[in-house]
Amino acid sequence: MQLNLTKLPWKVQVGTFVTVSALLAGAFYYYWVEPMQAEMAIREQKLAKMNTTINKGLATARQLPQFQKQVAELESRLDGLKAVLPEQKDVGDLLRRIQTLATQANLQIKGFKPAATVTKQMHQEWPITLELDGTYHNVGRFLDHVAKFSRIINVGEMKIVAKDKPTVESTVTVACVATTFVLVDQPAPGAKGAAGKKS
Repeated sequence: MQLNLTKLPWKVQVGTFVTVSALLAGAFYYYWVEPMQAEMAIREQKLAKMNTTINKGLATARQLPQFQKQVAELESRLDGLKAVLPEQKDVGDLLRRIQTLATQANLQIKGFKPAATVTKQMHQEWPITLELDGTYHNVGRFLDHVAKFSRIINVGEMKIVAKDKPTVESTVTVACVATTFVLVDQPAPGAKGAAGKKS
């Protein structure tokens, strides 16, 4: 038996058409539109996150010249600080520098004996026993030169002895301890633990 809708009353035909259309629309929405909307929402969230990341990257890129300038300034300051507080001790270089200061003050270095370094938290103290020969005035000039020197050098334990037979250029002998400082290389955070794990 075949169902012929045309033989049904027009109200039934319209009702049937509306019902079938509603079922088809519901199925279309449930199986097609709703999944598409969910996927679109996920994509919009991803796009929003990507836009946020891109904006942050652009903001950082705009600040890059400023960061580079700050790095250059910090590196320049670090180089200046290394002259005051070097990262390693160099006996030959320090001897040449102290010899230059002594020569400028018309003093003679009779003894130069570096001692063992004393390690502190951030630096090492490096005492050096000096024996100098000259006049009181020249000793004062030498100390003035040391005070103005770029590298930190503290002079202490000074003993000045007058000569029994002084000359114009040599009236006293001086024994003192010149202490300079060396920056201790700090390990990177976690480096000690990593080293411990390797052993």
